Amino acid sequence: MKKTYKIDVDCANCANLMEEAAKKTKGVKDCTVNFMTLKMQVEFEDGAEAKDVMQDVLKACKKVEPDCEIFIK
Repeated sequence: MKKTYKIDVDCANCANLMEEAAKKTKGVKDCTVNFMTLKMQVEFEDGAEAKDVMQDVLKACKKVEPDCEIFIK
């Protein structure tokens, strides 16, 4: 399952670091962060609960950039 989220990130380098952090999160199969459109597309592993996984992704991204925001619906 793939979902797209609106993100708030300050620079392209931080977006790349957030993408790498998200890819290492349990339950994430793949992730891309587009700095220009401020979107994060996450592909979840089979059986993963998207809402729970995204909480972990947000924690991982905040380690990269403490003031980042992912708007989880």
